[in-house]
Amino acid sequence: MSSRLIGVGVGPGDPELVTVKGVNALRAADVVVVPVMDTGERGRAEATVLHYVDAGKVVRVVFALNERTDRARREAAWDTAGGRVVELLRERGTVAFATIGDPNVYSTFTYLAQTVTESVPGTVVETVPGITAMQDLAARSGAVLAEGTEPLTLVPVTAGAAVLKDALAGPGTVVAYKFGRQAGEVAEALRETGRMEDAVWGSALGLPEESVRPAAELGGTPLPYLSTLIAPPRRDGGRGGKL
Repeated sequence: MSSRLIGVGVGPGDPELVTVKGVNALRAADVVVVPVMDTGERGRAEATVLHYVDAGKVVRVVFALNERTDRARREAAWDTAGGRVVELLRERGTVAFATIGDPNVYSTFTYLAQTVTESVPGTVVETVPGITAMQDLAARSGAVLAEGTEPLTLVPVTAGAAVLKDALAGPGTVVAYKFGRQAGEVAEALRETGRMEDAVWGSALGLPEESVRPAAELGGTPLPYLSTLIAPPRRDGGRGGKL
């Protein structure tokens, strides 16, 4: 029987936002892997998973989650993590990998699956979608992500502030991920493109330290790394104006 690796999206942090299918996948798996940084603290994925499965079923695997400058260190960390998951697949059979948000949207699961399938050809890889931070922030703030024919652009600010500025200069709603360390540059981009008024940002969504604030309050102080921004376009056409 082929080994199965299942990427399960567990949402942005609120355990109530894990789908029924996600919970069933976590409980049915032989083992649930959660990514942790080498500093060892419990991450959002692990904290969410522990609401639904026993701690004895959870295996922590270290990833260089925020490593962007040292490619060799990052690659070595991925190889080591992939090797550990391969061991678990051979020992247990079905491994669920819990990832915040969705496993197909800027997720560590993508790299893990590539590493595993190269090591164990024939491994069955599946994903269970999860609610994303932009959806959760839209719900908590009342922001509408898209209407009618509007495009929706998702930008990781780790790609650089210039990429965000280009997106803000275009049409439709722009969502920025991972912008906390560049909050000042993001605020400047919003002002330059006239997008400040209706924009909103949030961090730690669904957690006790949650913050959902107007983007107009952004300053130069760094925010949590996983902060999310929604910058809607101006909608002056009335109901159905974007159809």
